[in-house]
Amino acid sequence: MSAPVLRVAIVGCGVIGRQHASVVAANPDLELVVVIDPLPMVGTALADSVRADGHPRPEIYADLATALLHEAIDLVAICTPSGLHAALAVHALEAGAHVIIEKPIDVDLASARAVMSAADAARLRGQVTSVISQHRFDAGSVAVSRAIESGRFGRVTSAVASLAWWRAQDYYDSGDWRGTWELDGGGAVMNQGVHTIDLLLWFLGTPVEVHAHTALSAHERIEVEDTAVATVRFESGALAVIHCTTAAYPGLTARLQVHGDRGSAVLDNDRLSYFHAAGDDAESGSSYGLAGLGNQAAEEVGERESSENTSGADDLQSAHQRQYADVVTAIRSGVEPVVGVREAASALALVRAIYVSATVGRAVDFTDVLNGSYDEIVAVTGPTR
Repeated sequence: MSAPVLRVAIVGCGVIGRQHASVVAANPDLELVVVIDPLPMVGTALADSVRADGHPRPEIYADLATALLHEAIDLVAICTPSGLHAALAVHALEAGAHVIIEKPIDVDLASARAVMSAADAARLRGQVTSVISQHRFDAGSVAVSRAIESGRFGRVTSAVASLAWWRAQDYYDSGDWRGTWELDGGGAVMNQGVHTIDLLLWFLGTPVEVHAHTALSAHERIEVEDTAVATVRFESGALAVIHCTTAAYPGLTARLQVHGDRGSAVLDNDRLSYFHAAGDDAESGSSYGLAGLGNQAAEEVGERESSENTSGADDLQSAHQRQYADVVTAIRSGVEPVVGVREAASALALVRAIYVSATVGRAVDFTDVLNGSYDEIVAVTGPTR
């Protein structure tokens, strides 16, 4: 006998809410039964689009509390502005629902800790909580993680994470919440760079020290940064450089390089564009670098997953689908999801450490930021320019 379909509610029916609705529609284990948005026309538009695609039209509510009171909901997807994530997630968990939160977990670590506490209590009742970090499910990311775990890259020595995107001024002007500390939680790092930062943590482990600078270089009427650079020292001794910007016209790629003393890899726009790991026999590569040594990317993930990808649209969909499938598996089997709240809190802590360092003008200890020593600094002042 097959398991019953899980009934899903989406909170927040904007761009990312529509993305989640499409992913839910593609999963036979899920049914979108409720959409929630304080703006009636926005919720109605999403509900109508679901029906137009041949699925039952979901019910429409203006707030989560009312929806939970009147509907049977198994899984709540939080797709609102970032600064509302924690309160909604806690409410849904306390009501007995499973929860999936669009990144980031929230905009500050006090809120993240509230979600962790609620998720820990909910886990004892069999509930699952996950935060979207869909690029952990990309074939290239998985290949790099496995290579590091198995020692194929030897000692990981360094990494470079760069996201060079462009957002026109109308992007920030499109909503009053965009570009604010209260609801957006930051700029290029928090909203565009957080996925690359999450992968950096997955590959290199726990940071020790962060030193950063931020700037508002190409946009107006926002409180947050459009450019940030940082250096990070990890417990392993590895060093990393982070560069995030929405001021790189016309917009290039998200790129993550990982280097070890036995191999290197490059993820570019979610593809494994370069991979080389030394074999069991020592290689006699040039002391000037790996020029001439073969690119093993296609051998690791296949031609499609290692070929150039510039749009990313199809892959965003499939990556979200893989994470939703993981959440369904966790709900059905009782195992932990691949991405839980603690992984999401660590990514948020590194983002916040970048902002804190830029604000105080010196290197900061990652653990201090994670544990709340600087909870109020950025919320009050914002990074220096």
